[in-house]
Amino acid sequence: MEVKIPKQIKTISEYHNFMGLPMPQHPLISVVKFEDIKRKPNKSHKSIINYFYSIALKKTFNAKMKYGQQEYDFNNGMLAFIAPNQIIKVVLEENEILEHTGWLLIFHSDFLWNTPLARKIKQYDYFSYNLNEALHLSEKEETILLNIMDNINQEYNSSIDKFSQDVIIAQLDLLLTYSERFYQRQFITRKISNHTILERLEDLLTKFFNEDNLSSKAIPTVQYISEQLNISPNYLSRLLKTLTGQSTKQFIQYKLIEFAKEKLSTTDMNINAIAYKLGFEYPQSFSKLFKIKTNLTPMEFRNSFK
Repeated sequence: MEVKIPKQIKTISEYHNFMGLPMPQHPLISVVKFEDIKRKPNKSHKSIINYFYSIALKKTFNAKMKYGQQEYDFNNGMLAFIAPNQIIKVVLEENEILEHTGWLLIFHSDFLWNTPLARKIKQYDYFSYNLNEALHLSEKEETILLNIMDNINQEYNSSIDKFSQDVIIAQLDLLLTYSERFYQRQFITRKISNHTILERLEDLLTKFFNEDNLSSKAIPTVQYISEQLNISPNYLSRLLKTLTGQSTKQFIQYKLIEFAKEKLSTTDMNINAIAYKLGFEYPQSFSKLFKIKTNLTPMEFRNSFK
């Protein structure tokens, strides 16, 4: 079977040319209306890799998008952030016509060169979230971001002068800051889906630590847990921070210690065996972690029940 190589798009001008758009007003940044894109997905190039940042404010989108190994369906408005060098694939049904409206802001990292935002943008975890973890906006939030996007678009289409870059970067910085605030709101308000993820995580760890052949496995990593839950590592960690005050690593260690406490207090299993069962290669590592988390050695904890 022939393997389709993703189309690699390295510059803003290349993107405009590939999508059937007029040449950009600036070589390092562009504001695009999705409905102005002339090129439609085809069999030769459904997957693309952009070498620049993308912020997509989608109003309607009847197709599916594949990001990593997952396909996602978007029928409602949302805001998605895509870092450079990520593979994006549009999936359409046979004879289906793409309906796509909204705004797309794309910019090369060189546009931010020698500005505080060049460093600050790396702190925004949402550029590494999966597409199913996109930001779902309220009407008020959407209006705020649309106004900022419109300000960027007006500046982008004005005559470029020595202030243009500073003005656009200031607006971009504001857009990213608001997005950070709105994501925090989303973690708090989407309680049902978020608590479902927490329940799935607890079930996964409980099953993992109760497996008979656990000693043949290593302690579950953040990456492993994220893959099992089909959630990006950064999104999961931020969600847990909001719900529990702990990062994913801290939460895994918490469940591990709880399991160890159960074995120490209800069984005669020796400490080395418990350490191996939990996935520790060296019992000393288990004892050290247990001491850090409880201020007691495993033996001291066990003796407290006698």
